[in-house]
Amino acid sequence: MGTEERLEKQLDFILEVDKCKQIFRQTYLSDGSRKENDAEHSWHLALMCALLGEYANEPIDKLRTMTMVLIHDIIEIDAGDTYAYDEAGNATKREREVKAADRIFSLLPKDQAAYMREIWEEFEAGETPEAKFALTMDKVQPLLLNDATGGRAWREHGIRVSQVLKRNEKTAEGAVKLWEHAAGLIEKNVELGNLRDDRSKEET
Repeated sequence: MGTEERLEKQLDFILEVDKCKQIFRQTYLSDGSRKENDAEHSWHLALMCALLGEYANEPIDKLRTMTMVLIHDIIEIDAGDTYAYDEAGNATKREREVKAADRIFSLLPKDQAAYMREIWEEFEAGETPEAKFALTMDKVQPLLLNDATGGRAWREHGIRVSQVLKRNEKTAEGAVKLWEHAAGLIEKNVELGNLRDDRSKEET
């Protein structure tokens, strides 16, 4: 592949992923003015990795982790955003996202397509220190925004605390310190009535 052809494929990919700016999530911006889009979400996570990487349970390659969070939702261009608590949507999520990954990453030159796909699959598997930390950021960021907006998205969807805790069962695996802070925010929002407390007395 010549230089011009390689550059053309890279630029085609860059223009394609501009569509991330049109994929809106269920989480509101911190000021509650509107919902965030995938591009904003990914940028926010990358910045969090740069600033909060010191809290990772294990040493991480920050550049790899930042790249991971920057591309982790690119597949939603085709697959769409699946709300964390949408059981029906989550049942078909993997199938839709793999199909999307096959198409979108293939737009790149073969070496970069393989690298990006490898990083995306690493994130999905959640087994390396980088993937664990990236997944922690992906879980903590919406908690921060939900707290900042008075639990707006949680209240709109009638979310129960048991759902939030189940979604975050592995969040501490990437950064215990950050999970402890996030867990405090969850309890705060239970007390404020923004999350429905459906736990039994034995659980609490």
